[in-house]
Amino acid sequence: MFRLKTFIVCFVWIEFSIGFLDYVSCGPEQVHISYGAGPNQMYVTWLTHEQPSGQPLVEYGIQSRKYDMRKFGNMTKFHTSYSRYVYRVQLEDLKLNTTYYYRCGFEQEFSNEFSFRTRPLDQEHWNPRIAVFGDMGLKNGQSFPFLKQQASKNAYDAIFHVGDIAYDMHDDSGSKGDKFMNEIEPIAANIPYQVVVGNHEDDKYNYTDYNSRFTMIDESSGKMNNMFYSFNIGPAHVIGFSSEFYYSTQYGIKQIENQFEWLEQDLREANRHEIRSERPWIIAMAHRPMYCSTADDDDCTENESILRKGIPIVNQYGLEDLFYKYGVDIIFGAHEHTYERLFPVYDRKVYNGSTDDAYNQPKAPVHILVGSAGCPEKIDPFITYPKPWSAKRISNYGITEMLILNKTLIRFRQRDTTMNGAMVDAFHIIKGRWN
Repeated sequence: MFRLKTFIVCFVWIEFSIGFLDYVSCGPEQVHISYGAGPNQMYVTWLTHEQPSGQPLVEYGIQSRKYDMRKFGNMTKFHTSYSRYVYRVQLEDLKLNTTYYYRCGFEQEFSNEFSFRTRPLDQEHWNPRIAVFGDMGLKNGQSFPFLKQQASKNAYDAIFHVGDIAYDMHDDSGSKGDKFMNEIEPIAANIPYQVVVGNHEDDKYNYTDYNSRFTMIDESSGKMNNMFYSFNIGPAHVIGFSSEFYYSTQYGIKQIENQFEWLEQDLREANRHEIRSERPWIIAMAHRPMYCSTADDDDCTENESILRKGIPIVNQYGLEDLFYKYGVDIIFGAHEHTYERLFPVYDRKVYNGSTDDAYNQPKAPVHILVGSAGCPEKIDPFITYPKPWSAKRISNYGITEMLILNKTLIRFRQRDTTMNGAMVDAFHIIKGRWN
């Protein structure tokens, strides 16, 4: 009876208040999970359009549909030209390397059941499987079917979405973001969904929609920061940061300085001998790349790109020197709607590991562009004569699969999602150190 009443109330509200009939439930929707501050934590996040009565909670356990544990969370409301209610529940003291089944919602109405697996205690010797992509829209989201298929097979331990989510989440009074997050729920409610901000997340309210929908936890501080944060997965330290600070200066330039100082502190800590011995890989991801070979006028086509070299004239807060100094191994970018693999590069010069294998102990970071998951703007063209640092270019839809095999080896596969995941590129990196 409660569900029927809820249905009727929400139906009327949508029909007369915002003029479309896409959503007819006040119950929990857009469920997704993300890592907390350590392998024994997980955050569950969801949204509603109206505020139901009762506290948000998650019921969970280690057997399907037998929930012997429950945890209450908190609600926040964000408001731009529209409003949503966001709920977060922190699950902590979880058993490691264990599958949990859960449902979220309120005392009167819960979501469907989902599940997740916690990270193991011995992360040094764990081999996480990660799907990495950017620029995936609700329209022309070519990679949705393949990702859902892989998620149903438990093929991934984590998802990295490198910006430009839904195209755009704030469109149609937030309806497009709602639809996208519901579409990706079968994936993101079962696999930790780690995101970074892209230019299409700029809602003209200083990224309020993006900042409100997600729960990215900085592992060292335990605090939420959806713009820049870091976490550990297997023998790797992963840094998510905002390239948009450099291009959205209408919101201030102090954000650039704050992030740069945080990045240096985080990298310095990650390079302490005992920590780097345990997690030798450092992986960074941001939406806009430092390099690209696309035939457009984006900043990455410039010899002195802002992200790479810093704020013009004063040349401050450039990230390439910082990442090179602290031995960042891999840098994921998107924004360009292509797949492009670079040779190890620093200051536009190739630093191959050896004559026979560029990725055998490379002497500089390896950049990988993963912006071809599928969006309304389709695929970008490449220039006719690419620079020497460009190793591989693919003009079709796809995602990248990264398998961190151990402390010295990471394997990559590019999957064409229009051909049921056919492998169209493959390479591996053998760990090196140049400083």
